[in-house]
Amino acid sequence: MPDARRTDAVLLLVALVWGSSYLSAQTATAVLPVLVVLFARYALSALACLGLVAADRRSGGWTRDELRVGVPLGITQAAVLVVETYGVAHTSAANAGLIISLTIVLTPLLDRAGRRGGLPPSFYAAAGVCLVAVALLMSGNGFHAPRLGDLLMLAAALVRAVHVALVGRLTAHRAIRPLRLTTVQTLVGTAVFLVPAASGLPDLARVGAGGWAQLLYLALFCSVFAFLAQTWAVQRTSASRASLLLGTEPVWAAAVGIGLAGEHFTPLTGLGAALLIAGTYWGQAVERAHRAHPEPKDHDTPRASPPSVRETTAGGPPITSSAPG
Repeated sequence: MPDARRTDAVLLLVALVWGSSYLSAQTATAVLPVLVVLFARYALSALACLGLVAADRRSGGWTRDELRVGVPLGITQAAVLVVETYGVAHTSAANAGLIISLTIVLTPLLDRAGRRGGLPPSFYAAAGVCLVAVALLMSGNGFHAPRLGDLLMLAAALVRAVHVALVGRLTAHRAIRPLRLTTVQTLVGTAVFLVPAASGLPDLARVGAGGWAQLLYLALFCSVFAFLAQTWAVQRTSASRASLLLGTEPVWAAAVGIGLAGEHFTPLTGLGAALLIAGTYWGQAVERAHRAHPEPKDHDTPRASPPSVRETTAGGPPITSSAPG
């Protein structure tokens, strides 16, 4: 297989794994309390990451930046997974994967906060399409009060956008190794959930093979494998192509929910899904183009003279990389 196709295949596999994580989390929380699921997921991920770090003896120890950045990002990542996991326990896996993709349009809005220059009007139009889409997804068989799970997933999208914006700002201009940062985050998450989950930990001894399979899948595939595979692939392709392929996550979430869990879309939710996917891709394309050709800070600069400073959004992984895990 040519290198380009191999890279694309890996990115699509990451998107598929992340898309399937919502159904896995839903299945796991059906047999275990949410906090126990989160503790087990973090603890298993931390053990795997520590094993990889121990095997990589040439990289040396953690740097001060990796520890300083990893602790707050570990806390915000834990906040994302708390709201997200409670949300997916009270809605369909398809809806969860679709609504969380709002992160793609929410992140640039948060990332621009406090910065000079705004996003073009077409971006806000795309965000408006996404909001209409979410209203349709929440309507289900007809317009009614939003379901708890859908509202929690909406909150999770906002919290995840805050987390992704922080990743960009805190890691900018710092030499931080992805594996070391992920390891710190998983250790922080394990510590955060240890005490709240302590009373339910004996339940792990009564979980069958199916429950442990879901926990291992969430920890090893949706967290450790997906992150490392994404990092490997992004280094071998363009950021635009990576974002496009990783942006298929909500499509896979819907496909897995319908194909494996027997979920189904009414005409309203089907229209909402189509609008949400279209709106997020549109917003992503507008933001990417704006980032590539930003406005100069000094609007009085003659057009013949190139601006000395261009304002761009913070660097970091593609917006869609902060999927559960």
